Amino acid sequence: MILKLIWRNLWRNSRRTLITMASIAFAVLFAILMKSFQNGVFNNLIKNVVGYYSGYVQIHQQGYWDEQVLDNCFALDNSLIEKLQQNPQINEVVPRLETFVLVSKENTTKGCMLVGTDAVKENNLTQLKNKLIYGSYFNNNEEVVILAEGLAKRINTKVNDTIVLFGQGYHGAMAAGKFKVKGIVHLASPAMNDAFVYLPLPAAQYYLSAENRLTSLSLGIDNAENGNTIVKNLKKTMGKNYEVMSWQEMMPEIANHIKADGFSFYVFSGILYLIIGFGLFGTILMMTVERTYEFGMLIAIGMKKGKLKLILLGEAFLITLLGVLLGILLSLPSVLYLQEKPIRFSGDIAKAYEQFGFEAIFPAELDLGIFLNQSLIVLFMSVLIGLYPLWFVNGLNPVKAMKK
Repeated sequence: MILKLIWRNLWRNSRRTLITMASIAFAVLFAILMKSFQNGVFNNLIKNVVGYYSGYVQIHQQGYWDEQVLDNCFALDNSLIEKLQQNPQINEVVPRLETFVLVSKENTTKGCMLVGTDAVKENNLTQLKNKLIYGSYFNNNEEVVILAEGLAKRINTKVNDTIVLFGQGYHGAMAAGKFKVKGIVHLASPAMNDAFVYLPLPAAQYYLSAENRLTSLSLGIDNAENGNTIVKNLKKTMGKNYEVMSWQEMMPEIANHIKADGFSFYVFSGILYLIIGFGLFGTILMMTVERTYEFGMLIAIGMKKGKLKLILLGEAFLITLLGVLLGILLSLPSVLYLQEKPIRFSGDIAKAYEQFGFEAIFPAELDLGIFLNQSLIVLFMSVLIGLYPLWFVNGLNPVKAMKK
């Protein structure tokens, strides 16, 4: 009986009910979009810079990260790789030999990062093959290179052209060689896209006079959230000859940027919830004042204030629940659309982001946890504000109420 009365009360004034539902729905919509954008931008940033190259965990010779020179490389130990592959939390182990060299085409010479890597394992970790825009992917038996798109433009190079790499090899040996360009890839990070050259690991080791040596092992893991746990466990088992680092340690500027933006999100969220709260309170206040005569009459004819409070609380909860569900229905297609077709900036804004090494793209992330958490927050706020009519009824004088 009470549920039927609550439902009828809601739709006796459908305009008022729809206004309240709309305000709650838009509150849920804005909250979900804001959090989805934050998660999407952060995860896209991590994926571009971390997942596209460095991996979430790396292993080096002790001291390599402080002095990243080729002489601080280490000998490839197959037993070490087998040990890492036996860890169920590690999906891939990618051996790399990295150093800075000069790349030259005719009269143009630029500095670049040479990455000698296992072709198959590199593709498993970073999906390098999917980033090809021209040419084809290499294999471990070839002596060819894959250039990043930005670097290829800087030295005016196309597929099947020949480039010269010149640098310093292991223990000061001279490193010089000609290599055919087999493919060109587009890397999402602008800094990487302007500087990377990929070479099969055996060819890189021969070119740098560093046979059977590596500068790093990049690890693909089952879950990014397990990164710190994996690092702690590996540090206990790897010994003092190796350093194990998470991406947060290798790229503190990105980790700090995410922390700072995370803090600003809570500030903006607080402001948003404050605006939402005042908007909802204004709506509930309007509803309460409009029904003062009704409340007074119900109490005068014998309805207990306790039962009236229960009805009002039920109305607040039901209208809030309907508003939250409407907000979820509005936000779901919006998030899906912005996930598939993210916002892209161009012009000066894009250049400003590229100076920091970030791609000027803002995708949303579809995460059911976001929908649930933000909906519960707005639901709690709405029900809390919905207690105002109960307080109003508690001190209501029916005679005075009916005179207004």
